[in-house]
Amino acid sequence: MKDLPYDLWEPVIGLEIHAQLNTRSKLFSMAPNRFGDEPNTNISYICTGQPGALPLLNKEAVRKAVQFGLAIGGKISHFSTFDRKSYFYPDSPRNFQITQFESPLIRGGAVSADVKGITKTFQVNRAHLEDDAGMLKHFTNFAGIDYNRAGTPLIEIVSEPCIHSPKEASAYAQAIRAILLYVDACDGNMEEGSLRIDANISVRPKGEQALRPRVEIKNMNSFSFLEMAIAGEVSRQIALYLSHPHRPFLELIPPGTYRWDADLKQTVLMRTKESADDYRYFPEPDLPPLLITEDYIDKIRDALPELPHNRFKRYVSDLGLTEYAASTLINEKALSDYFEEANAICKNPRLLCNWITVEFAGRLKDKGKTLIDLGIPSQHVAKLVQMIDQHKITSRIAKDVADEMVESPGMDPEAIVRQNPDYQPMDDTASIEPIVDQVLSENPQSVADFKAGRDKAFAFLVGQVMKLTRGKASPQVVNDLLRRKIQ
Repeated sequence: MKDLPYDLWEPVIGLEIHAQLNTRSKLFSMAPNRFGDEPNTNISYICTGQPGALPLLNKEAVRKAVQFGLAIGGKISHFSTFDRKSYFYPDSPRNFQITQFESPLIRGGAVSADVKGITKTFQVNRAHLEDDAGMLKHFTNFAGIDYNRAGTPLIEIVSEPCIHSPKEASAYAQAIRAILLYVDACDGNMEEGSLRIDANISVRPKGEQALRPRVEIKNMNSFSFLEMAIAGEVSRQIALYLSHPHRPFLELIPPGTYRWDADLKQTVLMRTKESADDYRYFPEPDLPPLLITEDYIDKIRDALPELPHNRFKRYVSDLGLTEYAASTLINEKALSDYFEEANAICKNPRLLCNWITVEFAGRLKDKGKTLIDLGIPSQHVAKLVQMIDQHKITSRIAKDVADEMVESPGMDPEAIVRQNPDYQPMDDTASIEPIVDQVLSENPQSVADFKAGRDKAFAFLVGQVMKLTRGKASPQVVNDLLRRKIQ
């Protein structure tokens, strides 16, 4: 990538995001919509395409899709229809998918995301309802089909080709995921396939307006893979154009469908690209048009929660969080809600955010869990931060208390401090002063350096006092004593 004149070329990227709606039943049947059950147990005659089976639309799936559409400022169609998309593959029991081709439920909309400290707005072309296919499972000597996923409700969100870098693509996709989480439309679990991303990619010289041939990379289920796949494909296309400047574009970049090979870290061609004609779309004869009233739309709009980008702006402007910290919180709704609960008790949001996203996250990384998974109450983290903020314990003691909170998730930090004599802070001057005198007498050069204007020397002296007191001394008392005695 670095060897190519990337600054002279512009990637043009559009994303299609397929999000499974977290309804209790499937889109057109009463079969359960659950992940992880035994294969082929959550099925019905509709899911498996039995002759004469008639679909019945899930009202809750429509409501969740409308919620999402309103959250991105899209236009909700009062009249939308369903179509059949024909394709023959083992995981499609009916040999067609029911989707919305001609008249989608949602048109337009926009999503804002923070990209390297700059807020960018990405346009959505459309979003529509459709049902998912089953799942092929490959074994050593055979392949099996699990139809549990067949019929799961999906909302497909199609962006405009308005994305111009891998980072922008990842930021946009994360923003979409966050909105789905905030309106409780999808659980966002990418490892389980609840959110899958297709990327359509082309490149052109900067300043050129026409679009060149594009390829599609299918079914990416992580943001890091999305970035790597786009970067690799952009590099491949630029290299082809540079190596063969006079060949027709379609010969160099024939439209095709690729997959991302995470082991090889490269795209692999699956098949040449189909066109809309290949799918033989036609109106779904077993489903009537979907009619939605303005009153229905208004009621859903009035019940929308605070959306992630609004929360991001509030965290930065009102709470003083860094943009990185705010993004870390808002991208996971459960974590952001946890922070909200704790912040209602604790009055130092920046310190609280650091303890949630850095201190505790670091302790839990190897366990593969979060504060919420572990069951540490948000009020306990708030109490810990309050004790630091009110100088009841030092940061060094707080780290030890946090270790015990992780080992015993239900323990109140105030009780942990009360029960351990080593956690009682030293805040009386009479106890700390002799130690300060000792440090000053043992480090005359540091005293001289501080007097000469080197602030690091003072930090060293504070550190020596804290070391001798095993982190128990009040930093404020230590600072005051050292400054007074040096002066």
